[in-house]
Amino acid sequence: MKKLLSPLLLAVIMLVICGLMYPLLMTGVAQVVFPYQANGSMIKEGDKPIASALIGQQYTAPYYLQGRVSAVHYNTYTNLADFAGVASGSFNYAPSNPALQERMTADIAKFLAQNPTVKRADIPAELMTASGSGLDPHITVASANIQVPRIVKASGLSTTEVQQIIEANTTNKEFGIFGQVTVNVVTANLAIKAAMAQNS
Repeated sequence: MKKLLSPLLLAVIMLVICGLMYPLLMTGVAQVVFPYQANGSMIKEGDKPIASALIGQQYTAPYYLQGRVSAVHYNTYTNLADFAGVASGSFNYAPSNPALQERMTADIAKFLAQNPTVKRADIPAELMTASGSGLDPHITVASANIQVPRIVKASGLSTTEVQQIIEANTTNKEFGIFGQVTVNVVTANLAIKAAMAQNS
């Protein structure tokens, strides 16, 4: 019994430190130092949360920027048979998979129909490929700019207005070296919505 007492005591102490004290400390620090991020980076209209700046959404209206393909439909579960219970993830298909080729062919045709000024060879690859999480709200500046003519035509906003919105919602590389320059589709689309309401 004496031999078991020391390891049991150590296990209890480590459980309290790692399972209780450390999580509470980190939660407290996060709430004080990074409250916006710690609470989900929520975007609100008044007091009502309408989106998270870190979670993409599926946009179908022609006056909105379209983000990357999502294997989980941005967690909206439009097809319960395929997506029930999935929080995030990707198709994880190999390039040789016929399902991937079929899906990409259909998505390319749809994109070209919606953006008639764009040539197939000019479509950024990321707009036709899924992100690892299926929830990524970011696209490159090139992927945003290629959609500008469609947005201008559908929204009634000027090219300058749309480009200013894209620029205002562009984030540079972390510390100037890590990652890439990206546009947040969610915040940009909220700005487009606001600009359209102001012009109407």
